[in-house]
Amino acid sequence: MAWEVNRLLGLVFTERNKTGQTDLEALEMAFRSALHQAGAAALTQLLRFAEPAADQREIPCGCGQKARYRELRTRPVLTVLGTVEVTRPYYLCPDCHHGQFPVDAQLNVENKELSPGVRRMLAVVGAEAPFDHGREQMKTLAGLEVSTKAVERTAEAIGADLAQREQEEIQRAMQLDLPMVVGEPIPILYVQMDATGVPVVKAETEGRQGHEEGQPAHTRQAKLGCVFTQTKWDEEGYPVRDPDSTTYVAAIEPASEFGKRLYLEAWKRGWSRAVKKVFMGDGAECNWNIADQQFPGATQIVDIYHAREHLWELARQLHPTDKAQQNRWVMIHRNKLDEGLIEDLVQSLRSIKPPHSESAEEIRTEANYFEKNAERMRYPEFRRQHLFVGTGVIEAGCKTLIGGRCKQSGMFWTVRGANSILALRCCILNGRFEDYCEERTA
Repeated sequence: MAWEVNRLLGLVFTERNKTGQTDLEALEMAFRSALHQAGAAALTQLLRFAEPAADQREIPCGCGQKARYRELRTRPVLTVLGTVEVTRPYYLCPDCHHGQFPVDAQLNVENKELSPGVRRMLAVVGAEAPFDHGREQMKTLAGLEVSTKAVERTAEAIGADLAQREQEEIQRAMQLDLPMVVGEPIPILYVQMDATGVPVVKAETEGRQGHEEGQPAHTRQAKLGCVFTQTKWDEEGYPVRDPDSTTYVAAIEPASEFGKRLYLEAWKRGWSRAVKKVFMGDGAECNWNIADQQFPGATQIVDIYHAREHLWELARQLHPTDKAQQNRWVMIHRNKLDEGLIEDLVQSLRSIKPPHSESAEEIRTEANYFEKNAERMRYPEFRRQHLFVGTGVIEAGCKTLIGGRCKQSGMFWTVRGANSILALRCCILNGRFEDYCEERTA
């Protein structure tokens, strides 16, 4: 180590004497490489395990017999310092002929070519950006050469493990086997949910109808839920979300299963301690089925901007070529919506004389939509309680958490792969990834 540092310093001073300049970047990278090499050499020495003592040369085998020590064997492992050699005892069972390396399990490198530290790094870069970009980041930022496939496999494997652990938690939750979350009462706790399409491989959409009649589906709906808290509002009475209070869950799965996932997250966040509980979503019926089943007693609110968009869609249907008339029509009916006069709005819609049969059906559909969600659209009352009436938090989450990673150009996912990455991204954004890594290595 000292010899390598002295050699580098000699080169630096020689170059400075010749040119009068110092290339700091080149110097940084050279020292990093030297330190990595020295660290890898030292780590190789530390990972050179001795032969077991005479009374420790047999260990239990899974077949019920004893595996016996045979010899020391060496293998390479890529670590954050570079490739190191691990020398450890090898045991073989004479009955079932199954071999064991107990040290590999102890170091968490059993059947793995990458160290826990490198796997953690690959998970982070793989969750953040396309896998090949993650490979480039590893080379640039960590000085490590890995393959694109290594980034993909590692990120998806850790994401799949996170998803499996969450499924086990969900099963315990459904059996009412949840630990009580203690703490101070929470003034207002929100649950929001939405969904967005994720492009998938053809096999994942077989037999599924696309948005256009007669066309196959090219995407699967990824559902996203979030939980956050509110303790105050601004001088004008508008609610203020508590900083850094938002956590997420996401998956491509049926609504009934996703409802359980969202309930578990709400419970973790203190649902049982919340003084006021609010469930928000768009007008999709599956949202309110989840609200009724998993969050009974919560105040239900339809996103006001989604409700307004229903009016705009109807305006475009009634006045397809007259934008000025569309604006006037929406302004009149939007006032009723914003004032929570939903019965008046429904009556007004039902009194419209449709120009053609398609418009008549559209009017009936929209009138039914507002009538069905009337109690979820009492916006003046919600504002008097200083509650949010828009779901901007979850809509932004759909764009960043799902869209920013899973909907980039040229991407096509398997459901399993997408769910693994979504579980990983949620874990990281929720600030729980370090705890997960520590638990795995404990």
